[in-house]
Amino acid sequence: MAKAKTVFSCSACGASFNKWSGRCDACGEWNTISEDTPLSTGPSAATLGNNKGKNINLTDLRTEEAPPPRTLSGLAELDRVLGGGLVPASAILVGGDPGIGKSTLLLQAAAQFARQGLKTIYVSGEEASAQVRMRAQRLALTDAPVQLAAETNLRDILTTLEQERPQLAIIDSIQTMWSDNVGSAPGSVSQVRAAAHELTSFAKRKGMSVIIVGHVTKDGQIAGPRVVEHMVDTVLYFEGERGHQFRVLRAVKNRFGAADEIGVFEMTGSGLTEVINPSALFLSERGTPAPGSVVFAGIEGTRPVLVELQALVAPSPHAQPRRAVVGWDSSRLAMILAVLEARCGIPFTGLDVYLNVAGGMKINEPAADLAVAAALLSAREDASIPADTVVFGEISLSGALRPVSQTENRLKEAQKLGFTSAIAPKGGKSPSVAGISQNQIADLTQFVGDIFGAG
Repeated sequence: MAKAKTVFSCSACGASFNKWSGRCDACGEWNTISEDTPLSTGPSAATLGNNKGKNINLTDLRTEEAPPPRTLSGLAELDRVLGGGLVPASAILVGGDPGIGKSTLLLQAAAQFARQGLKTIYVSGEEASAQVRMRAQRLALTDAPVQLAAETNLRDILTTLEQERPQLAIIDSIQTMWSDNVGSAPGSVSQVRAAAHELTSFAKRKGMSVIIVGHVTKDGQIAGPRVVEHMVDTVLYFEGERGHQFRVLRAVKNRFGAADEIGVFEMTGSGLTEVINPSALFLSERGTPAPGSVVFAGIEGTRPVLVELQALVAPSPHAQPRRAVVGWDSSRLAMILAVLEARCGIPFTGLDVYLNVAGGMKINEPAADLAVAAALLSAREDASIPADTVVFGEISLSGALRPVSQTENRLKEAQKLGFTSAIAPKGGKSPSVAGISQNQIADLTQFVGDIFGAG
C-alpha cells in the first residue's frame, strides 16, 4: 500500500502546501502552517466494479413534501434568525469574536429549548462543568433541564449522544474537539474538518439538531477550512462592539430561512435580553442633530432598521490623510469620496475622514451610499441634516442615484419612529406613506445643490 502523501495546511485560511514554511503565502499569517493528513481519495474504479452500490431513489420536481416542523425557543430574535424556529436534524454554526457572548447566548438558548420539551445536551470543550454552572446561576437558568458535559474527545461525545439520544446538542467549540483517528493537533484544519463532518453526519442520521460554536480569525471569518460552512445548514455570526451593549445575531447562510436576517440583543448583567424594536434602541442616544449626523433607513434580511451614521471631516496634519471606518466597507467609502470629487467637484484632499455606524451595527447595504455621502457633506460643510429626515439610496460611479428595494418598508419604519421626511432616489416604485414627504433626487449633483445649496 502506498504511503499517504503528507500535506501542510494553514490553520487561518485553510490553504494547502507541499512543504512547510513559516509564513502562509495565501493569507500572510506567520506560524499557522502545520502538517496535515489528507482525507482518503475514496475507492478505486476497480473496487467499484467488483462491489457495486445500490440504486438510489429518484424523484421529479413535482414531488410535494411537507415543510419541516419547527420548535420555537421562546427567544423571538433567535427564532427570527433561524427562519421561524429550530428544524430537526439541522446543523448550525455560530461564530463571533472572543468574549462577545456566544456561550451566554447558547446557554440561554439551550435552557429555552429544554423548557420547550427538547432533550438538550450542552458539551463544553473550553470550560469546566463548574464554570458553566456558575454562568447558569448568574443567568438564573439552574432550573432548566439541560444536561451538561465537559469533554473534547469526539469519539466519547458521539458515543454519549448515541446512548442519550438528545434532540439538540450544543458543541462549544469545534476548535477544541479532538478526533483520535486524525493525526494532528486540536484546532488544526484536518481536526476541525473531521469533527464538523462527524457531528453533521451524525445529526442527519439520528434526526438530532446540533449547534456548533466556531472561533473567528482577526478579520472576522470563522477559523478553519471554509468547507465547514458548506457542510452545515445555517451559519450565524454574533456581532457587536465590546464598548456597546448591543449584540447582533446575523444569518449569512440559511437553508431553512432568509439569509442576512438579524436578531438584536442587549447585553445586561443578567445575560442577553431581546430588543423588539432595534431602530428605537439604535436611535435612543441621538440628541440634537449635529453636522455629520444622518439617519439611514436600511433593510436587514426582512426587517427595516434605522441607524445613525456619523461622519467627521477635519484638516489632516499628515501628508497621507486618514480614512477610518467603523461598521461599513472602507473600499466603498473610498468610492463615494471619489464620486463626490469627480462628479460634484467637492475635494477631500488633505482632509481626514472618519465614518462610524452608531451602536456597533454593521451595514452591508449599497442603499447606505446616499446616507454616507450626506453625512460626509454635512460634516465638511458644517451643515446639519434636519432631525426628522431619513436618507437612503445607491450611488453609481456616474453620480446617478439608483432606486433600492423595499422602499415602502423603510418609509413605514421611519414614520413609526416619528420621522416626517425622506430623501430617496428618483424612479422605480415610489409608494406613498402617510405622514412621510419624499424628496426624490435623480443624481448626486442635484442632491448637493438641493440640500446644501451648492452644485
